[in-house]
Amino acid sequence: MKAVLVKQPGDASQLCMGDYPTPVIKDTELLVKVHCFCLNRMDIVQRQGRYPPPPGASPLLGVEMSGIVEEVGSKVTKFKKGDAVFGLMPGGAYAEYAAIDERLAICKPDSLSFEEAAAIPETWFTAYQALFFVGNLEPGMDVLIHAGASGVGIAAIQLAKHAGAKRIFITAGSDEKLEFCKSLGATTAINYKTQDWAEVIAKETDNKGVNVIVDFIGKNYWQQNLQTLAVDGHMVILAFMSGNIVDQVDLSMLLRKRLRIEGSALRSRSIDYQSRLRDAVFEKVIKELKSDKCAFKVFLDKEFDWKDIQEAHRYMESNQSQGKIVVKVTQ
Repeated sequence: MKAVLVKQPGDASQLCMGDYPTPVIKDTELLVKVHCFCLNRMDIVQRQGRYPPPPGASPLLGVEMSGIVEEVGSKVTKFKKGDAVFGLMPGGAYAEYAAIDERLAICKPDSLSFEEAAAIPETWFTAYQALFFVGNLEPGMDVLIHAGASGVGIAAIQLAKHAGAKRIFITAGSDEKLEFCKSLGATTAINYKTQDWAEVIAKETDNKGVNVIVDFIGKNYWQQNLQTLAVDGHMVILAFMSGNIVDQVDLSMLLRKRLRIEGSALRSRSIDYQSRLRDAVFEKVIKELKSDKCAFKVFLDKEFDWKDIQEAHRYMESNQSQGKIVVKVTQ
């Protein structure tokens, strides 16, 4: 089959089209002819050689895709050849064919295009996990979502609003992104380039802080995040875009406020965990997407042909996107 390969770890110029063995599926897997896949930040880090896939996973890039079932394993009971599906996998989406465990696959509703379906798994699974499996967000709580216009941020804003969060604070780097996030349900949108977001939140919460923080930034926001968390607050760390080493950490605030700080990675989780998350997202999100009065919307920023994969990666690295970057697998 054709697939996107990485010639050697490095920048986007190392991506190329090439031949790769078609996956041989296991008893519980589906072989899917891929129509679309989406880009994620982890793809860039893996391309650079700094994020190896989990043991046993495909070394090819890509963790979310949509397509048509070509073949089913001997123990598969929920799907058949010809079904339109989408889902999450530990790797291998940048290809003509991909293998996915049936426990992670989802039937594509007619109301969703293949492009929209491919944009759901990684971002919505990650956002749901961060807010509810880890952050324990409940109705009436306040939440801060950094990188609000990112794929995960967009999903998290909508999920928090739907769950009855009292106030939803977000940070982003342009006025255009701030307005976009407010249109999704953010109650306060803060430009981190021109405002001190911690001061804004302290003022609006009467110095009580927020109950949950979803953070992608790491080092540069560490101290402000701790200051911004309320007593018994939870912070979920999903990435560390500004660095992973924090100097001169004062641990007293963790004890004084009884804070819980937890890192959360989805790709390395067990199939059982991911399938529980898949089921929760199906019940709370996918079923909603099938309805005429859906509270959620999947946002696509830009579409590329997979022959232009280098350009797609450069676009993601430029931080211009508001929503998912979709890549179409063409013959």
